[in-house]
Amino acid sequence: MTATRSIPAEQSVACAINRAAGGRPVPGNRVDLLIDGPDTYRAMLEAIDQAEHWVHFENYIIRSDAAGWRFAEFLARRAREGVHVRVVYDWFGSLGTSRGYWRYLREAGVEVRSFHPPQLVDVVTNISRNHRKLVVADGTRAILGGLCIGCEWTGEGQTGAQPWRDTAVDIRGPGAAVLDQTFARLWGLTGRPVPPEQTAGVVASVGNAEVRIIPGEPGRERAYRVIELLAAGSVERLWITDAYMLVPPRLFQALRDCARDGVDVRLLVPGSSDVPLVRNLSRIGYRDLLRSGVRIYEWDGPMLHAKTIVCDHRWVRIGSSNLNPSSLLGNYELDVLIEDPELAQGMEDQFRLDIARSREVASRPLRGPRRISKSLPVVLTRQHPEAPAAYRRTRREARRRAGLVLRAVASHARRSVFIPISGIFVALGLLLVALPKISAYVLAALCAWLALGAAREAFRRRADR
Repeated sequence: MTATRSIPAEQSVACAINRAAGGRPVPGNRVDLLIDGPDTYRAMLEAIDQAEHWVHFENYIIRSDAAGWRFAEFLARRAREGVHVRVVYDWFGSLGTSRGYWRYLREAGVEVRSFHPPQLVDVVTNISRNHRKLVVADGTRAILGGLCIGCEWTGEGQTGAQPWRDTAVDIRGPGAAVLDQTFARLWGLTGRPVPPEQTAGVVASVGNAEVRIIPGEPGRERAYRVIELLAAGSVERLWITDAYMLVPPRLFQALRDCARDGVDVRLLVPGSSDVPLVRNLSRIGYRDLLRSGVRIYEWDGPMLHAKTIVCDHRWVRIGSSNLNPSSLLGNYELDVLIEDPELAQGMEDQFRLDIARSREVASRPLRGPRRISKSLPVVLTRQHPEAPAAYRRTRREARRRAGLVLRAVASHARRSVFIPISGIFVALGLLLVALPKISAYVLAALCAWLALGAAREAFRRRADR
């Protein structure tokens, strides 16, 4: 009989994560944690300023406001000095950016490309967006995370406003070279590729952190599978911060199973959001999570926009992917999974600071007659933060929070979501009855457009085989 070789469990888990992420960990990196826009933007502009050969810059939203123009001036100056500067922005995300902004960059010598502008019959291209946030200088230094480029992340523009809460990492070493190569691959989807001499090759080690690059692409589910594996393999704690949480069923169940098994699972989500519908949809799953032992905190400051996970004092995941189907299944995203106990400790310390400025969500029995109170559903309550929050909201944020509270009090989370949806379908039904011919023509045109788009995608995939 042939002797069987025992493979350590830790090695098996590492292999599973490597395959899910699409590559092995890259050793020899120095990784610094960046909290909020001012520190992150300072690091980004420093990297741009110190680049000697090229700067590769991509983001979902690049605004033509005060913060955006600071980046434009740095990028334009470096291009005039002979540095190769390439910028790719998402067409939909940067829809409100002025044309003069892009013209200014192009006139300075910056190569600027728009990702996936609308195409008449390419349905898949129109839906899939580039949600990545990345700056790379010379392939030796890279900064990525959840931050777009705009005054929301600096607190400019409104008296008393504070920066949105967000997180990024500054990576120096071989990991930055791999991130540079992911930029080059995406750049190639928009036109002529990056010349080989202007993408990173071998980069010397500068630290001890291991970095796995997770380049998300539509349908690949790389970040999705990595996060599932972290949940499935966590032993002690799994602390998650997410801006637009609509957890897919498979991952939702993994979080519940993880908490039931005794793992300290905590979720930090926005208390008020720039997308209120997503905020209300997130609350629908609260009761099931709470019953499973998951602890949920709602941030009590300005918009919480970070997308991070810290697991078992060892793993740190930071990037652009939110825990929702759009990010995990449909968009081009970019995340890193870093194995570094020192960085994990820093993330845990920051998480504790964040929940000190948050309110924990709890459930309590609905008040009613004693005989029937046990049969009534539980209601959600928000407990006071562990420490007093120093943040004072702007009028705009106060109005948004008041609207959310009124909707929650009047109708609870489910009604606040489904009543507007019901109203939309009622309006559509009335329109179909009142204008049957016009509605039929519109519906026929929509079906023809979808059919052409599906046929084009089918032929394109057949040609790629």
